[in-house]
Amino acid sequence: MDIAQDGRAWPVTSHGQDWQIAWLPPPDPPEGISHGSAAVCFSGDQVVLVSDGDERWGMPGGRPEAGETWVDVLVREVLEEACADVTAQRLIGYSRGSCVRGPEQGRILVRAWWVATVELRPWQPGHETTGRRLVSPGHVYDSIWIEDGFAPLYRRIMREAGLRS
Repeated sequence: MDIAQDGRAWPVTSHGQDWQIAWLPPPDPPEGISHGSAAVCFSGDQVVLVSDGDERWGMPGGRPEAGETWVDVLVREVLEEACADVTAQRLIGYSRGSCVRGPEQGRILVRAWWVATVELRPWQPGHETTGRRLVSPGHVYDSIWIEDGFAPLYRRIMREAGLRS
């Protein structure tokens, strides 16, 4: 599969477990455990990427803390990881991972994906993030690290965000 299609799952092996990954459009989240939020973040005409020090760059995002909504997670994680304030956001969809083999068999994890406009604060690395950089929209897909098997998901995220993959 070249790009994730609505509700059509594909197999991925990650961390020794087999998963079925699917993309679902907004507005309603699919059933499963909230696995947080992540976003394609625009600062002016550039996209913000973050790294945890291993030269793998990605979009800011993370898992929820007790009582947080999807938006709460987005706002907190972008602030923690990218030192940026979310000034506007638009939900573009959800990814759903269903574990079919491994220690987490039967677990279904759901992540909300967003496009966000952000205002950068001075860079002060913290939490797990050690790097922040800005890239042009045409280079985002080529600049991020994508785990094996997840390219269809990231192509869909880029398309929904108005970027090319």
